[in-house]
Amino acid sequence: MVDMELLAYLEEFISENRKQRFIDVLTERTDYLTVAIEDVYQMHNTSAVVRSCESFGVQTAHLIEAKNGQHLDDEIAMGAQKWVDINRYQNSEQAIASLREKGYKIVATSPHADSSLLQDFKLDGKTALFFGTEKSGLSDYVLENADAYLKIPMVGFTESLNISVSAAIILQHLTSQLKASDVAWMLTEEEMLERRLDWTKKSIKSIDDILERYKSDN
Repeated sequence: MVDMELLAYLEEFISENRKQRFIDVLTERTDYLTVAIEDVYQMHNTSAVVRSCESFGVQTAHLIEAKNGQHLDDEIAMGAQKWVDINRYQNSEQAIASLREKGYKIVATSPHADSSLLQDFKLDGKTALFFGTEKSGLSDYVLENADAYLKIPMVGFTESLNISVSAAIILQHLTSQLKASDVAWMLTEEEMLERRLDWTKKSIKSIDDILERYKSDN
């Protein structure tokens, strides 16, 4: 449970506009749809995908870093990593197991012939979209263990798009589909409060000193 007294105390250190902005943004956030990024070599591509998650209201991103464990590029992410929950995994087996345990359907984004075209794809449950490396795509493990496959239709000579472009196109389409449906896609009230507290903490300078003062007074 969120400490509502602490939240109220900390919100005194931010403006009313910022407080309301947090509330407004959180009403558009979802964990019904999530993204997993498998071992992407270029750090700026991972950062750009996280930025797309933030822009389209996807609250959580999952980074699989078996080979290419790197921090996010702040200049590309544009601060998005502050507002998106990042979960990290050592391998794809771990990531898929964790997501399945949370009730997610595993969807591999792939140009394979048996993939569903984006315009035909329908969300029929909590969905985790997997995106692969720039050159070789997703690993065999993900492809073999996916529940469904998805691709963006293309009419040119190029077989694939940059991962960050693909993610932006797919997220825009599917979040629009989701929000036009009658699915309960929003975060719960408790989840929203947890993020409000987290975001408020991240917005306050000298937060450690302020938290110490709060503890001493209570």
